Amino acid sequence: MTPVELSRAVLHAVRRAVDAGELSVAVPTRAVVAPPGPGGCGDYATSIALQLARPAGQPPFRVAEVLRSHLAEADGITDVVLTGPGFLNISLDRAATDVGLVREILRRGPRYGYVDAAEGAEGRVVQLRCPRDPRAVVVADASARILRSQGTRVRVSAEGIEPAWTSVLGVTVDAVGPVPAELPVEVRPAPVDSVGPVPAVLPVDVRPVPAVASAELLSLGRDAGRWALLHPAAHDRPRTGVEHLVQRESNPLFRVRYAHARARAAARNAADLGFTAAPGPLTDVEPGLLAALADHPRVLAAAAGHRAPDRLARHLVTVADAALPFLLTVLPRGGEKPSAAHRARLALAEAVGAVLAGGLALLGIDAPDHL
Repeated sequence: MTPVELSRAVLHAVRRAVDAGELSVAVPTRAVVAPPGPGGCGDYATSIALQLARPAGQPPFRVAEVLRSHLAEADGITDVVLTGPGFLNISLDRAATDVGLVREILRRGPRYGYVDAAEGAEGRVVQLRCPRDPRAVVVADASARILRSQGTRVRVSAEGIEPAWTSVLGVTVDAVGPVPAELPVEVRPAPVDSVGPVPAVLPVDVRPVPAVASAELLSLGRDAGRWALLHPAAHDRPRTGVEHLVQRESNPLFRVRYAHARARAAARNAADLGFTAAPGPLTDVEPGLLAALADHPRVLAAAAGHRAPDRLARHLVTVADAALPFLLTVLPRGGEKPSAAHRARLALAEAVGAVLAGGLALLGIDAPDHL
């Protein structure tokens, strides 16, 4: 069971409780599941009982008890424990969960973690507004990509933009001028006779700490230049030196792209050996790698909600660092014959490549197959 499937199982439990008359609430459109916090247990936790307590007119712990009985019946869930004021801590069938996770990532490819437009912020247009600053414009550009991946309509406006920011850093904006810049015609309020709701425009100012040396930044090129601006948190001043270009382990961007290239190389080499990927039970795999892959949809949602592409950048580093030791073990060694275990490990390697490629694309950074 993947985090997306678990979220749906939580919503199904709410719906069953409502149908049984145990809760009188409107069923939410989304349920957030995340790794348990301090004091929690299991694989994932959700605070949906606290969210529903007030409309249900019941204490959160009582709502959680109602939901626990329905959640415990779901396939792939082995235990549900209540902690704190009403947190539901969920343990999953690990073997089935790992296979399902890899299968889901391979099915979705680089779009794993995306939210369909119908599930996103319906009818809302987020307008990201930024000053005439290359870091602000790049952060807004990446934030727009991530927001769109979560089903949100976005437009970016800037007080000014230099041609080199577009030609070198690959940024685009929808409007240029003093705040508030006018939105393009396609996202202005719809005519009264149009079908569907009128979009609400939510203005959001994007003002990270600026980079110091613009010329030095542009000399890095698109990929390293964008990474230099996006990897630090918005309140940290970015470094724009040549350290982002070196191909060694001290460079986080290199580790991410190298892990992607190793994953792609594993698929090519496996084809030469005559076998392909097939999700299956995984043995001797670091749990942190599977946990990082499973956490990808949550990270995308958080990065979109906070307009913080640095969260995605740091998550990709976490995935890469967990994946690199594993990628050395994918292919048969010596006289070994390809087995079901090798096919399962190759499937996991391809899942790693898909997550890294998709994440880099949202940051506007290329994921080369060879380094």
